[in-house]
Amino acid sequence: MTPLDRWKGALCLITFWTFIAGCSAADTDITLDAKAAFNHRMQSLDLLIFVGLLSLTVLTIWLFKHHRVSWLHETGLAVIYGLIVGAIIRYAGTNKPLVHMQVEPQGEPIYTNKLPPDTLWFKYPVNQTNTTKLPEGIKTYAYVFRGQVYDIEENEIDLKATFDPEVFFNIILPPIIFYAGYSLKKKYFFRNLGAILTFAIVGTTLSAFLIGGLMYGCVKLMPNYLSSSFTFLDTLYFGALISPTDPLTILAIFNDLHVDVNLYALVLGESVLNDAVAIVLSGAIQNYGEHYSNSGEFETSAFLRSLSDFFSIFFLSLLIGAVMGCFTALLTKFTRVRDFPLLESALFVLMSYSTFLLAEATELTGVVAVLFCGICQAHYTYNNLTECSRQRTKQIFELLNFLAENFIFSYIGVSMFTFPKHHFDAGFIITAFICAALGRAVNVYPLSWLLNIKRKPKISSNFQHMLFFAGLRGAMSFALAIRNTVSDARQTMLTATSLIVIFTVIIQGGAANFLLNWLKIPVGVDDETEQLNNYHVHSSDGYLQDVEGGGRGKTRLASGADSNLDTPMDGNAATAVNGGAGRRRNSHEKAILARIWGNFDTKYMKPLLTHSRPTLLETLPVCCNPIARLLTTTQQLTQDGSEFRRVDSDSDICIDNETGNGLAQDGLGSGAGAGGRRNSINRVASEHGNVYI
Repeated sequence: MTPLDRWKGALCLITFWTFIAGCSAADTDITLDAKAAFNHRMQSLDLLIFVGLLSLTVLTIWLFKHHRVSWLHETGLAVIYGLIVGAIIRYAGTNKPLVHMQVEPQGEPIYTNKLPPDTLWFKYPVNQTNTTKLPEGIKTYAYVFRGQVYDIEENEIDLKATFDPEVFFNIILPPIIFYAGYSLKKKYFFRNLGAILTFAIVGTTLSAFLIGGLMYGCVKLMPNYLSSSFTFLDTLYFGALISPTDPLTILAIFNDLHVDVNLYALVLGESVLNDAVAIVLSGAIQNYGEHYSNSGEFETSAFLRSLSDFFSIFFLSLLIGAVMGCFTALLTKFTRVRDFPLLESALFVLMSYSTFLLAEATELTGVVAVLFCGICQAHYTYNNLTECSRQRTKQIFELLNFLAENFIFSYIGVSMFTFPKHHFDAGFIITAFICAALGRAVNVYPLSWLLNIKRKPKISSNFQHMLFFAGLRGAMSFALAIRNTVSDARQTMLTATSLIVIFTVIIQGGAANFLLNWLKIPVGVDDETEQLNNYHVHSSDGYLQDVEGGGRGKTRLASGADSNLDTPMDGNAATAVNGGAGRRRNSHEKAILARIWGNFDTKYMKPLLTHSRPTLLETLPVCCNPIARLLTTTQQLTQDGSEFRRVDSDSDICIDNETGNGLAQDGLGSGAGAGGRRNSINRVASEHGNVYI
C-alpha cells in the first residue's frame, strides 16, 4: 500500500468518526431541545390555567352582579375555582413523572454549614454515542436548592402549578399594597386615626403574642412528632403571620351597601396598616432567632434588640416610602414631563415600584415603604399629573390590584392540591382556628373599651362585633406562610394558614350580609347623610335632632327597615340655630395629630410639592424669600388665590373634591376607589346656613 493510500484511509477514518461524533452531539442537542420544548409547554399550560381561572371568575362576578347576588365575593369565587382546578390537576391529570437520581457523598463531607448549599455542581458521565454504553465524557451541571424531599410522587404539572414564593413578594403584593394607599379615603382615615393605629399596631402585636403563646402551650400537648418540631419562636412567627386581616369581601359589601363611613374606615384602615405591622413583626421574630438569641429561649438583650429592629425598620421603611413619594411629586412639579402624558404615567409607575425594591434592597420592608409611598403619591403627586395621567394611573393600579388579589386567592385554592409541601395535622389546624379567633377578640374588644374612655363618638357594641367578624385572613398571611416551607413546622403552618384563609373568605365573607342585619348596623348611609347626622339642633327633650329632617335622623338598616338614631346631646357636639351665620365644628372630625399635621401640610408641604396656594412666599418668613421663590412655580404665582379654598389636609382629600379652577386641590382628587361616596360639607353649610357648626 502506497503512502498516498494510507493517507486516504486515515482521512476516511477521521471523517467517519467526526460524522459519528457530530451525529451524537446533534442527537444530544435534539434531546435537550425536546426537553426545553416540553418545559415550555408545561409553563404555558400552567399560565393558561390561572388565566382561565381569572377569566371564569370575572364572568361569574358579572353574572352575580347582574342577578344581585351578594353572598359570595369574587375572592371566594377565586378560591372555590382554584380548589376545583387543583383537585382536577392532582387526581385527573396525566402523570408525567420526573426523573430522580439519588446522589450520596463519598467519604467525609467537607460541607459543614447548618443549611444545605445553594447549588450543587454535579459531575455526570455523558454517553456521547448511540453504539456504546460506555461514558465518553464528563460534564458538570448545576442544580439549585429547592427543598427537602419527602415520600411524595411529583409530576411535571404539579411542580409547574406552583411558584417561587418570591414571586408573591416582588411582583404580586406590591400593586395590592400600593393601591391600598393610593385609593385610601384619607378624610375618614384621619378622623379615626387614633383607633386605627391602636387596632393595627397594638392590637396586631397583642394578637400575635397571644396566638403564639397559646399555640406553643397546645403544641406541647400534641404527639411528640409534632411538638418536637415546634419551638416558641415558630409559634410566635405563626401568631405574627396569622394576625393581619384582609377583609376584601367585607369591604366590598360595605361599599355596595353604604355602611357607616366610620366603620368602613376602621375596618379598611386597620387592614391596610396591620399588613405592614405583621411583616415587620415577623421579621423581628426571625432576627431574634437568627442573630440575637444564643439559646433560642427568652433573653432580655435579644428581645430589646428585636424590639429596636421592629421600630427602626418600620419607621425607616415609612421614611423611604414618604421620601420617594415626595421626590416623585417634585419631579412632576418642576419638570415638563407632563407635556408627554405617557412618559409621565410611566415615571409614576416606575418610581412607585422602585420604592418597594429600594426598601427590600436596603434590608427594610418594601410593604411598608410602598404603602406610604402610595399615600404620598395620592396626596401630592396626583395633583401635579395631567388629567390623562390621573385616569391612567387610577385604572392601571385598580386593574393590577384586582388581578393580583384574585390570582393569589386562585393560587391558594390550586396549591392546596398541587403544592408538595403541605402537612395536614387535624389537632394543629383546629387549635389554630380557635387561637386565631381568640387573638382577633383580644385585638378588638379590650382595645375598643380603652378607646371608648375618651373617644367621641364611641365604638358601639354592634360595631365591635362587626370588627371582630371582619377579621378575614388573606394574601399577606398566605405569602408569609409559603415563603419558607423547609421544616415540618413551617409546612404545618402553611396548611393551617391556607385553610383559615379559605374558611374566612368563603364562610365569613358570605355571612356578612346576614350579620349586618342581625347586628342592626345601618346601611344606605351616603357620606352626605353621614355628615348631616353630625349636624344637629337642640330639641326640647335634651336630644339632638337632625337638621334636614327636623327630627331624629332615620337611616335604613340592612333589612330595609328604618331606624331612629337618637343621639344624646354632648356639649362639644351640640349645635345651635342662630340667625343664619355659622362656623365649622371639627373637634371630633380629626385626631389631634391629624390637625397638627394638617396645618403644617397646608402651609409648607403642599406649596412645596404641588401647585397649590398659599405659596411658600406667603407662609415662610421674609428672610426665606429667595428660597421660597426658587421653590414656587410660575403656575402658582399666576393663579388667582381666590380660586383656591383653604381647607385642612384630611377634609380636602375626599374623592372628587375639586376646587373652583377645576384642579383637584390637595389630595386624591377623583382617585380610585371612590365608589361615588363623597362628602359635601360646604354644600350642607350653605343649604343650612342657620346651623352653627
